[in-house]
Amino acid sequence: MQELTPAAQQRVADIAARNGVSEDAVLTLLQAVSNGGGRMAQFSHPELGGMGQWSQGGMTMVGDMFDTGLKVRVDSLCTALAALLREMNPFVPPPPMQSGGWSQGHGGNWWPDGLGSPASSGAQNAMRYAYFPAHAGWRCSRTARSGSTTPRITASSASPSSRAAASR
Repeated sequence: MQELTPAAQQRVADIAARNGVSEDAVLTLLQAVSNGGGRMAQFSHPELGGMGQWSQGGMTMVGDMFDTGLKVRVDSLCTALAALLREMNPFVPPPPMQSGGWSQGHGGNWWPDGLGSPASSGAQNAMRYAYFPAHAGWRCSRTARSGSTTPRITASSASPSSRAAASR
């Protein structure tokens, strides 16, 4: 889990106390709600009934589907954490990258400067990806879990140059 700012640590403690759960359960949900863009979460924590899902607007599923009280508690927690994410970035920003030619962070490109703009890019959980068809289908990916600061760059097997080589 990413490190929290002092203000976010205090808010997590307040949310945990208000809802009668541990800070660890709130941190698990905070990461899940953050991964879901503040609108949805997939989580697993024993205090929250094991595996579960939450979606803003009313859908909450927990391990024991008949435990209405737990569903209400999870919905309250996730709603509070989604509001927290709208108010502030609770995570300490990562240190700036030292290697030249790469950048990362909010508003910055995390792929090599020479690739330009991707045709498609996105993220899911701790993985980011980008596709560059103008560069023979180059793909970049980076995972936060591995701790790697260098994106992995691969050539697409469906790139025009590989199709041309295969047809020769």
